[in-house]
Amino acid sequence: MTTRILPAVGDPDAARAIVTLLSQLPAAEPAAPVPDATTLLDTLARLAAESIDELPEVVLVHERIGPVPALELIREVALRFPAVGVVLVSSDAGPGLFSAAMDSGARGLIGLPLSYEELAARVQAAAQWSVGVRRHLGGGAAADVFTGPGGRVVTVTGAKGGVGTTFTAVQFALAAAASGRRTALVDLDLQAGDVGSYLDVQFRRSIADLAGIQDISPRVLQDAVYDDASGLALLLAPADGERGEEVDDRAARHIVGALRSRYELVVVDCGTQVTGANAAAVEMADVAVLVTTPDVVAVRAAKRMVRMWERLQVRKAEDTAMVVNRWSKHTEIQPALIEKITKTRATRTPVPAAFKELQAVVDAGRVQDLDNRSTVKQALWTLAGELGLLSTPDTAPSTATAPGASLAVRASGPVARLRRGREG
Repeated sequence: MTTRILPAVGDPDAARAIVTLLSQLPAAEPAAPVPDATTLLDTLARLAAESIDELPEVVLVHERIGPVPALELIREVALRFPAVGVVLVSSDAGPGLFSAAMDSGARGLIGLPLSYEELAARVQAAAQWSVGVRRHLGGGAAADVFTGPGGRVVTVTGAKGGVGTTFTAVQFALAAAASGRRTALVDLDLQAGDVGSYLDVQFRRSIADLAGIQDISPRVLQDAVYDDASGLALLLAPADGERGEEVDDRAARHIVGALRSRYELVVVDCGTQVTGANAAAVEMADVAVLVTTPDVVAVRAAKRMVRMWERLQVRKAEDTAMVVNRWSKHTEIQPALIEKITKTRATRTPVPAAFKELQAVVDAGRVQDLDNRSTVKQALWTLAGELGLLSTPDTAPSTATAPGASLAVRASGPVARLRRGREG
């Protein structure tokens, strides 16, 4: 039997050494190393979408992989891809790390410097375990592991305050729930979250209550989640903003991972500030949405956000979906220009500027009651389908004019200011 091995190694020299040794193993088929956690998870997700049989039997995670700590990455791989045997490669091969690695879901620990005998033994053991799991799961059950509950996480982040981040996140979640998906909506704007206010919900529990829990069981999770009449499961931000500090990046990964295992779709409102917690959510998301408005200040803020994500190795600009809110065909700054400046992927459907449609439900804190005839609601629900958040994707064409397709852009005013500031 051929054993497919995918090394996840950030250091090029270490990657070459590992691949050289792997190529000497009998019946081993090492793949090209992936340099970071994001690429590893994206690669595994793409292979899993094709078939469980396309996944490698073994993944080697080097201790210096980034930007996610190695143990957190192992936990994420084990949770999302349970038929893959994960082996940690570390200079610390002591019992403490061994125990922590096993608790995270690893199938073995290899000490550095590498030895052929230890590498062969650990890879063979992990591969045999992987084959056994796949045989036990069988074809039908294996498909459920990857396409059932836990399939998708979408984050919604604002370029700056006031661009409509929370409203967008809520409407995405409502659209998914209306399509039949079991949907959780998480407020990760930890100090200023307003999801509860938008939906007229008060609940004593919050995401901070899960921060210190190592093993988030279904019962523990259910105690912290509010089941709203709209069909959404809500995990709210703490009422006392200072408690937001309790939710760090590790807690966020753990909590979002637990939600992913129980819900078909997890929508995360990340607010407008970059924190360890929401950066972790954006990094592990299947779809990362950035919301902006078509004005100079917001577009520059969007550019700063994606640049920061890239510097922190959270998300690449081209892997970010840009939603343009409060759009008008008369707006001088069109989505095509925003896409060019930020190097993101502008969505096909812009959200029209029609605040009068929203004012009554926003003031009442009942955005779930927004009229179906609202052009804003129609655009956001169409966007939810475009982003693949619905059980049955909505293929109806948008009634809005194609953004920026035929409008001349003057070389003065805000457009010129943006162009001058592209490299600033």
